[in-house]
Amino acid sequence: MLRTIIAGLKARTARLVLSSVAIALGVAFVTGTLVLGDAMNASLRDEFAKSARNVDVSVTVSGEPSSAEEVRGITPETLAAIRQAPGVAGADPRDSNTVPLLTGNGKAKTAWAVSLASNEKLREFDLVDGRYPTANDEIAVDRRTATTAKLTIGQPVVLLGKGDVRHTYTLVGTYQQGTNSLSLSGFDHVGLTPEAFQALEPERPPYQVVATAAAGFTQQQVADNVRKAIGDQGYRIQTGDELTKETLERVESQAGEFTTVLLAFAIIALVVAAMVIYNTFTILVAQRTRELALMRCVGASRGQVFRGVLAEALVMGLTASVIGLFGGIGVSALLQRVIFSFDGGEGTVRLPVTVTTVLAAFAVGTLITVLAAVLPARKATRVAPVAALRSQPDSGEEVSRTGVLRVLTAVLFAVVGVGGVVFGMNLEDEDAAMLISGAGTMALLAAVLVLGPLLVGPVNRVLGAVPRALLGVPAKLASANAGRNPKRTAATTAALMIGVTIVSLVTVVANSAKETANAEIDQRMPADYTVTSAVYDRPLPKELADELAAVPEVERVAPTTVVYGERGYFTGVPQDAIGTLFRPNATSGSLADLREGTIAVNAEYAKREGVSVGSTVTLKEGGSNESQQLKVVAVVEGQRLSDGIMTAETAQRFPRAAEGYDSILVKLEEGVTNGRAAVEKVTDPSPLALVDSAAETKEQLNKQLNQVLGFIWALIGLAVVIALFGIANTLTLSVLERTRESALLRALGLTKGQLRLMLVVESVLMALMGAAIGLLLGIGFGWVITGALSNDTISVDLVVPFGQIGVMLAGAVVAAVVAAALPARRAARTSVVAGMAEA
Repeated sequence: MLRTIIAGLKARTARLVLSSVAIALGVAFVTGTLVLGDAMNASLRDEFAKSARNVDVSVTVSGEPSSAEEVRGITPETLAAIRQAPGVAGADPRDSNTVPLLTGNGKAKTAWAVSLASNEKLREFDLVDGRYPTANDEIAVDRRTATTAKLTIGQPVVLLGKGDVRHTYTLVGTYQQGTNSLSLSGFDHVGLTPEAFQALEPERPPYQVVATAAAGFTQQQVADNVRKAIGDQGYRIQTGDELTKETLERVESQAGEFTTVLLAFAIIALVVAAMVIYNTFTILVAQRTRELALMRCVGASRGQVFRGVLAEALVMGLTASVIGLFGGIGVSALLQRVIFSFDGGEGTVRLPVTVTTVLAAFAVGTLITVLAAVLPARKATRVAPVAALRSQPDSGEEVSRTGVLRVLTAVLFAVVGVGGVVFGMNLEDEDAAMLISGAGTMALLAAVLVLGPLLVGPVNRVLGAVPRALLGVPAKLASANAGRNPKRTAATTAALMIGVTIVSLVTVVANSAKETANAEIDQRMPADYTVTSAVYDRPLPKELADELAAVPEVERVAPTTVVYGERGYFTGVPQDAIGTLFRPNATSGSLADLREGTIAVNAEYAKREGVSVGSTVTLKEGGSNESQQLKVVAVVEGQRLSDGIMTAETAQRFPRAAEGYDSILVKLEEGVTNGRAAVEKVTDPSPLALVDSAAETKEQLNKQLNQVLGFIWALIGLAVVIALFGIANTLTLSVLERTRESALLRALGLTKGQLRLMLVVESVLMALMGAAIGLLLGIGFGWVITGALSNDTISVDLVVPFGQIGVMLAGAVVAAVVAAALPARRAARTSVVAGMAEA
């Protein structure tokens, strides 16, 4: 039996290799994801471990300040006590904060400043060029910042301190920041001496002190001595080992989230690949009916036949696993390069291949292939020996009977799916609505997959009408072939249908969100320009609004402020701007009653906090013990700027809002064409002021959504590629199966070109079946998800991007033509005489 299996593998090498491609791609995706996750984890561990290297004791501030006047931090007296504790060889404060960094055009952008330890062993970063700053007028920057800002050693670097005071430093060195948590924030990164850092905000003490132990002292001994020296009230004292463990646990959590997302797409690719393999073995078993029957005639048992088919699957799975393992390493390297491109091209490609990854590759590839072959292998055992005594039956005889069990299963999935969708769309909680509605759509997708054989006939007749009318006999034959075996066609197109459904679903939801956000920007912000601060925690100076209002081209301005309460944040706007430059929609109460001492809350906040018109809201700004009692005069919707709005006079009661403006809305005079130049003439002298228009805001939003959409298209695109391989594979096996039939058609007058055309049209019809059903499902599921996303605050309208859908359909047609090229060439080259002789 073993020799028979080996001989069969040799005879069908080409077919099995082509079939292995699908599973190899799926394994490559899984392997690439695992290698990427391990690479990210290793990189993050290395970089985060730098924050704990050589640290024997860490003292961190814990708890909240007991009063508004109290500023929690490490005082100079506490730092001195730590340094004098027995066993402490050296200790340095560690702190970080956002700070405005002036660029070459004089505008500020957010940078993350850190206090570099004076003790060389306690520095978190690795020097690349130059040296670390030793004087208070010197600065170092991370390598990425030096590249993006085009800074070289010796150049001046300007930071804005408290009150926008300019601090100028000389750049003396660059260091490697890598994938440190601060780098992940996307900010530029600068390092200063502890004294220079403290000078930026003199009243702000550091939050942490790290120390190294003297020779002969353990970490625990030093930690105990520090605790005795300063006490542990209000401080968290850790040994270096405890700090390292805590840091690495946080790292693994961050890396794991990204890996989980990729694995979700890898599972989709594997499901599609499993369907392709299942269909392949089903066809192979159908084609080998006579061969299997002969094996039974010469003494092979049912078990031997079953094991023989599974042995072929095992060999295919092992081969695909090897290819997929190496392919996955390449996929990981490519994904890392893509990630580095978003981070200025900085980073080292890591390819850690662990035993777990290798075992996973072989387990997944082999297991998926063998499981996909189980049902066809069981079917092979049912071939009666008498089948060897007659001609090879046409596999189309297995034909279109659809069992009661299939229908009942489809009905069950449909009932669950409809119930999930209806229930989910009526939930108020967005997350729960998305989860339940999404699960409902997946159940409906399963129902369609189960009913696939019943759908093939009607869909084939509709899609084949135009080719039959335009291309004549070859197209009629192609349409007949596509519908000849509904189960096989359904299995072939199902893989593509899954991929297209998910792609179109994501595309519809993304475009709906994009258009809804654009409409929201137009509706709620009719201003021509919005002036905002380049640094989120630095308000715009109040005099800037007066200067803009004095510009002849400007009709009016509306400065806004933000009040950050303990349970939400609220926007303060001038009373005369409500209804003109600021247009919330009141669902209850009246915005005409909005005056000093009152507030309008959005519908979501009202539900969350259980308030309504007439209620009193108590607001206390973070860090302050003083609270304000505000009466609710309206509940609004249609704007998501904040949890509510108040007048500018009311906002001035809160300390942070009184410091300056969060933004300034600018409305130009009618007919003004050069308004931006006039506005920028006023804002240019201010390093913090950035001018933005509604069009620019929408463009930036669209760009971000398109990047996300492109990333998802790339991930799910692998499943689509696997599905197209499945179509090519099915068509190739079908050509081999129909060798005699093709020769007969040639003998009856069909030309080589018409035979090739027939196969191309057949491939296109199968691709269009999967793509068309997938698009309809994707659009329908998109409607469900957009409905689940809608709430009292915002309504997400369904937007169907017909242009992108057209591209998907065109891509399916082109791919189908390519998939049919080799099978069509093989069929056309087969001799008529040799084909007629095929048994």
